[in-house]
This record gives sequence, C-alpha cells and structure tokens, in this order.
Amino acid sequence: MVTGIGALFAVIEVVYILMILLGANQGNGFFHFVKSLAEPLALFFPGLFSISNADMAVFVNYGLAAVFWLVVTGFIARLLR
Repeated sequence: MVTGIGALFAVIEVVYILMILLGANQGNGFFHFVKSLAEPLALFFPGLFSISNADMAVFVNYGLAAVFWLVVTGFIARLLR
C-alpha cells in the first residue's frame, strides 16, 4: 500500500512534467488540477537547480521529486515488512 501511494505521487509528478514539456494549455482546468497536486508533492525540489531552460528545469526538479517519492516509499515499505 505504501509503495502504491509513492507510485501515485510519482505518476502525478510525471503527468505534470509531460504536460509542461508537451505544451498543454495552461488555462485548462485539468492542467490546474494536476498542477495543484504536483506542486505540493514536489516539496523542496522546485528551484533546487537553477537551469536557464524552463522546460529542462521542470523536468529535472519535478523528476527528482518523482524519484524521491519512489525511493522513500519503497524504503518505508521495506521497513514495515
């Protein structure tokens, strides 16, 4: 169950990354919904690396957040076993 929650958090981050990279309409309600979920889940990662290319900055910073959730929840799941 813990691993599933981490995977869900990572999927939200990846969907947000894909929407940014593929040029989704930022005025769309679904985009705002995903963004409202992704930003708090990214914790301290947005702005961690100053990259001049905005798309690459989203990819790196939110991608790190996705990996973080997978690693941390995987570790917690192992401890609970």
